[in-house]
Amino acid sequence: MASHPSKRRRLTPPGEDGHDSASHDTKIQKAFFKSAANWSLEQDYESRPRKGKRKDAKKGSTEGAGRLPIKTAAGTWVVQDDAELVPSDTEWLQSEEEDEEVDKEPEAAAPEAPKIPEREQLRRAQEELAKIATQLNEDPEEHPGAFKALAKLGESPLLSIQKLCLVTQMTVYKDVIPGYRIRPASEDVAGEKLSKEVRRLRTYEQALVSGYHNYLKSLAKHATSPPIEKRKGGEPISSIAITCACTLVNAVPHFNFRGDLLRILVRKLSSRKLDSDFAKCRQALETLFQEDEEGNASMEAVSLLTKMMKAREYRVDESVLNMFLHLRLLSEFAGKASQDTVNRPGDAPNGKKPKAKKEFHTKRERKLLKEQKAAEKVMAQADATVSHEERERMQSETLKMVFATYFRILKQRVPHLMGAVLEGLAKYAHLINQDFFGDLLEALKDLIRESDGTEDAAEGETQGNDQDDGLSVVRDTNREALLCTVTAFALLEGQDAHNARTDLHLDLSFFITNLYRSLVSLSVNPDLELGAKSLRLDDPDDPTSPANGHRRNNKINLQTTTVLLMRCLTGVLLPPWNIRSVPPLRLAAFTKQLMTVALQMPEKSCQAVLGLLHDVVRTHGRKINALWNTEERKGDGTFKPLSETVEGSNPFTTTIWEGEILRKHYCPKVREELKLMEKELRAI
Repeated sequence: MASHPSKRRRLTPPGEDGHDSASHDTKIQKAFFKSAANWSLEQDYESRPRKGKRKDAKKGSTEGAGRLPIKTAAGTWVVQDDAELVPSDTEWLQSEEEDEEVDKEPEAAAPEAPKIPEREQLRRAQEELAKIATQLNEDPEEHPGAFKALAKLGESPLLSIQKLCLVTQMTVYKDVIPGYRIRPASEDVAGEKLSKEVRRLRTYEQALVSGYHNYLKSLAKHATSPPIEKRKGGEPISSIAITCACTLVNAVPHFNFRGDLLRILVRKLSSRKLDSDFAKCRQALETLFQEDEEGNASMEAVSLLTKMMKAREYRVDESVLNMFLHLRLLSEFAGKASQDTVNRPGDAPNGKKPKAKKEFHTKRERKLLKEQKAAEKVMAQADATVSHEERERMQSETLKMVFATYFRILKQRVPHLMGAVLEGLAKYAHLINQDFFGDLLEALKDLIRESDGTEDAAEGETQGNDQDDGLSVVRDTNREALLCTVTAFALLEGQDAHNARTDLHLDLSFFITNLYRSLVSLSVNPDLELGAKSLRLDDPDDPTSPANGHRRNNKINLQTTTVLLMRCLTGVLLPPWNIRSVPPLRLAAFTKQLMTVALQMPEKSCQAVLGLLHDVVRTHGRKINALWNTEERKGDGTFKPLSETVEGSNPFTTTIWEGEILRKHYCPKVREELKLMEKELRAI
C-alpha cells in the first residue's frame, strides 16, 4: 500500500496584500526602530540592582513593604528596601576603585611612552622656530602671540634648544624692533577712542615690549649661570647670552629696557676673569661710545660703570677705565668741567648763564608759544632726534662723572690704575676747568715725587696693595712721570695760559726739571717703543714677565713711551700758547741733551728726536746756533750733563759733536734727517 508524502508546513505566512517576506521584514525593522525611540535606557540602568556594601537595616522605612524577609547571619529575619540595595554615589565609586585595584593587581605595569631622541627634539624645535621667525619677519603685526611662543620653546630642558632659542629671539627682536621707544600701556589715556588699525598696532607693540622684557630677563639669568661640562666644540650658554646682549646693545640702543642690557655687560666687566666674554663686553661698550650721537646711552653706561668701580673700590682692570677715552665728547664738547661744575662757552665766569632779556608777550601769544613748544617736543620724539642743548647737557653730566672717577683714583693712589688715569687726564686736559688747575697740579707733583723713590719700595707697595685682588703689576714710574708732565702742559694748551699763570700762580718749572733729568734713563729703556699692541718675546729672567706671575706694565696705556716723550718735549720747547717766550738756556740744555741721548735710542725714536730738533732750529735757530760753532762759546766753566737743574748744566760751554757720529748711522732716514737740520742751521 503506497504511503502519502508528508505535508510541508509554511513557516512564514504570506502577506495579506500578496507581498513577499522581504517586505514584511522591512516593516518589522521600522516598527522596532520606532519603539526604540521611546525607550529610557538611563532609567533601566538606574533601576538595575547594584552590588555594594551592606548596612544594617534598622531604619524604620516603609518602602520595603511587600518584600519577602531575609534571614541574617544572626538568625533574625529582616526586610531590605531599595535604598539599602543601592549604595550612594561615593560608596559606589569607592567600590569601583577597589574592584579596579583588585583587577589591576595581577596585571603587569603599563609600558612607558617611548622617549623621543634629542636629535629629533632638536629638529622639531628648529622647524618650529623657523616657522615662527618667518611669520614675524613677513608680517609681525598679524602674529603678536608669536613672541610668547618663542619664549615657550626656550623652556625646554635640552641645553641645545635653549641656546638655539636665545639666538633666534635675538635675531627676531633685532629685525622687528622699531626706531623709536614704545611707551607703556599705563600712559594711554583712559577711555580714548581708537581706530581698529591703531588698536591693532598698540596690541602688537605691547606684546613686543612684554616679550622683549622677558627675553632680557632670561639673558641676565643665563649670563650669570655657571659653566656646565659639555661635549667638545660646545659653547657655554653664558657666552651665548653675553654675545646676544652685546649685539642688541649696538643694534638697538634706543629701545626700551636699555639699562637691563647695560647691566649684563657691566656685571661681566666687574669680574676679575679676563676672557673672551670680557673682551666682547668691552668692545661693545667702546662701539656704543663711538656711535652714540644722542649721548643718553653713553651717559647711562658711564653712570653704571662709575658706580660699579666705586662699589668694588676700583679693583677692576685698567682696560675698563680706558673705555672712557672712546667717548664722543672728546671731540664734540666745547665746555670746561670738573667733578662738580660745568662751564659752557656762553656762561658767565661763575658758571651761571647770563640772564636773557625778557620780551613782552600777551596772554594769547604765551599760549601759542607754549603749544608750539609742546608740538616741537612731540615731533622731536617722533623723529628720534635730540636737540643741541639736550646733547650738551648729557655730555656735561657724563664728563663730570668721568672726572669724579679720575680724581677719586688719583686721591686714593690705586697703583694699577694710575697710568690709565693719567692717560685719561692728559686726553681730557682741554676740558678741565681752570679753577681746578691748582689742586690737580699739586696732585701730579706728588706723583712725580713718589716716582723719585726707590723702585723696590714702589714694587713692594704695589704688590702689597693688590696681592689679594690678583692685580699685581709693577708700576712704570718713568712713564707715569711723563704722563704727569703731559697733563700739566695740556692743561694750558688751547686756553688763556698767560692769564691762568698770572691769576692762579701756576709754575711748571718742576715738571721741566724732572723731564730734563729723566732723558738719559729713558734713552736706554728697552720698552721705549712698545705700546699696548706691541709684540715681543718675554725674557724668562725678567721678574715682570707673565711667566713669573706678573702682567706686562706696557699694556696699561694706549701710547708708546716715545710718543709721550715727544709730547712733553713739544710742550717744553715749542709751547703753542707762547712759542717765543722759551729762554735760550732751556733751549740749549735740552738740545745738547737730546743730541746725546739720540745716540742710544732705537731707530724710530732717533728719527723723532731729530725731527723735533729740526723744528726747534727752524724756530729758535739764532738762540742756539752757537752750540754748533766751537769759537762762539758764550759761557765759562764746564758742562754738567747730569745736573739736577736745567740752569746748572751750563750748556753754552760745550759744543754738539754728536752729529759727526749720527752721520754714519746705519739708518738712511736718520742720516737724511740730520742733513736737513744742518742745512737749516747753515741758512741762519
